[in-house]
Amino acid sequence: MSKFVETVYGNNKQILKFPDHYVALAVTVDDTGISAVDGKKIVPAGTIVGNSILSNPANLAVAANGSGSEGVLLNDVDVTYGPAPGAMIIHGFIDLAKLPAAPITAAVTALKQITFIA
Repeated sequence: MSKFVETVYGNNKQILKFPDHYVALAVTVDDTGISAVDGKKIVPAGTIVGNSILSNPANLAVAANGSGSEGVLLNDVDVTYGPAPGAMIIHGFIDLAKLPAAPITAAVTALKQITFIA
């Protein structure tokens, strides 16, 4: 039996305040704890992620809005079929209004090279 995946392309949600000034790293986004909506498990752009990704690239990026924060997901990541590749911003200017959840104080402190702008 073959599995076919239909992909619908549209506009990406832009979380960057200045799209020409940022640095992002490739990460693998974990699917643990992500709930399916309409049959898809999506980790939204702007999710604050961490889990020692920078010190150990084998670790998966997980939602980490706190002192363990290491970056912000640049785009939505579809983890319906398991962990999937994504991009984590480690330096740049992020539009607070576009985030799925506001960063807590510990996350803002941990993300030293990211500036959140209202």
